Amino acid sequence: MNEQEEENIIRQCQVGNKEAFDKLIANYQGVLFGTAYSIIRERCGAEDAVQEALVKIWQNLPSFRFEGSIKFWMVRIVANEVKQAFRKKKFQTVPFDRITEIPDSHENVEEAVVVAENRKELHHALSKLPLEQREVLVLRYFVELTVPEIASIIGKPEGTVKSRLSRALRRLNQICVYQDMRG
Repeated sequence: MNEQEEENIIRQCQVGNKEAFDKLIANYQGVLFGTAYSIIRERCGAEDAVQEALVKIWQNLPSFRFEGSIKFWMVRIVANEVKQAFRKKKFQTVPFDRITEIPDSHENVEEAVVVAENRKELHHALSKLPLEQREVLVLRYFVELTVPEIASIIGKPEGTVKSRLSRALRRLNQICVYQDMRG
């Protein structure tokens, strides 16, 4: 969907067109769920957070002013919903060693196993990071937001975001090196 189509769909949403909202969400559903899941690390909790965020997105779309990207605006709402879920402890995290999903998009079984194992190791390493560090890593490298956008979402100065990213990457590297040494 190009920018003009997206703007038209958003304007239709702003006047209550639910079909337009479905189109908009279909375009960003993967990013929204991926953001929540990467932070929460639990499918049901991520689905709940996204569902709550979608209600807020629908309710607040009439006030969207086209000053930034809709993606950034929606991801901010999802991230805030995830934080709220953590505060309320609405869910329990699932240990990553119980996750056995293998993506079915790979035709080569060996490749699928390697990808699944790498994903499992990355998620395990991410789970060892404090929430504040995990959050900025996910927003920066998985959702591909800029430092100023992340700062706006989490309500902290850009310098804080940069230092959290730096600490998170350093810690993630230490965790991965330790895991490699253990075999």
